[in-house]
Amino acid sequence: MAPGELILIVENDPDIADLIGRQSLKPLGYQVTVVGDAASAIKFATQSTPSLILADLNFPGLSGKDMLAALNAQGVKSPVIVIATKGQEHDAIQAFRLGATDVMFWPLKDAEVVSVVERALNQTREARERQKLDRQLKAMNEELQRKLRDLTTILSTAKAVVSVTDQRVLFDMILESAMKVADANICWLLLREDRSKAFLLRAQRNLPESWARRMNQPVDDGISSLVALSGESLVMSGAPLQKLKVSALGNSIAVIPIKIKNEVIGLLLAARKADVEISRDTQTLLEAMADFASISLVNARLFHALEKTAENARTGENHRYATLESVRAAIRSELQVASYPLNFVLTETPGKLTPEQRQALESVQSALQRLARSSEKTIVPTQ
Repeated sequence: MAPGELILIVENDPDIADLIGRQSLKPLGYQVTVVGDAASAIKFATQSTPSLILADLNFPGLSGKDMLAALNAQGVKSPVIVIATKGQEHDAIQAFRLGATDVMFWPLKDAEVVSVVERALNQTREARERQKLDRQLKAMNEELQRKLRDLTTILSTAKAVVSVTDQRVLFDMILESAMKVADANICWLLLREDRSKAFLLRAQRNLPESWARRMNQPVDDGISSLVALSGESLVMSGAPLQKLKVSALGNSIAVIPIKIKNEVIGLLLAARKADVEISRDTQTLLEAMADFASISLVNARLFHALEKTAENARTGENHRYATLESVRAAIRSELQVASYPLNFVLTETPGKLTPEQRQALESVQSALQRLARSSEKTIVPTQ
């Protein structure tokens, strides 16, 4: 038994009402209210919603069956036990059809009254418990579905970070994902400019035109600078937020820093129109989105540095090739200059050579020829 449960007795016979209420139910801790007619019972039941109604079928004027029909019409969900006398079995069946949960055939002993009442209340309690469990199960299922949706969103964003090369497209995807996980109406992304160190608007979803037209310009929202200095995520809603300029965009906001190591290089912001505070779990998901943005920025920097290194390498290689070609041309020219007098001497035109002189000159000639062949073998790769 649940102490304090309210039981309404609808009975115009004071002896029956006293036996059921005062003698049988009140000693067990139940609250008991007695009314003497159906009209009063209907009024009371619609205002107070008793745990159980015990109603006599035999009323002058509105009968117990009329009362059951009226309670159904008013949407009263309290279980009803009708009190009938022997020989009213047909009326009891009609009462069941009108929604009665049980019947007591008078006269009854105290123990029998208590047994019928507690059986009806136990059934009601069990029904309420089942409904409660159903609601809890439904809520858990909805929560699981939401988490699955969020995890799917996180996974798709993670894949995009390593597959999408257009950073503008990637930022739009990150903002779209952030709106989903935060149930936000507006999202925008600020990135720090290296030269001025100002945070510029780089991407947005659903910002008002007066804000959106400041693309690639600083945006004064009254809150981003605080997070940029602290490096810590900030969630605000309600009255404290109303003091800031950003409150024009929503009643609940999250500002998440985008960091490389401990340096804040950008900010991810999400705003809700509803005055519902962004939870810690949602903040964690938004921080994951900020991490993806950070990874994409790091990747872009690395790619730019790699391109610069490759360009420098190509420039240096071209310079080396040009130098090598210049040296080769100089060697070819000098070999031509040296070969003519050597050939002239070897023809003995100036005079006859001794064997030793000829051997020496031929050795020099062979060396010059090898040098010429070696220089011609040097190939400059095409670019």
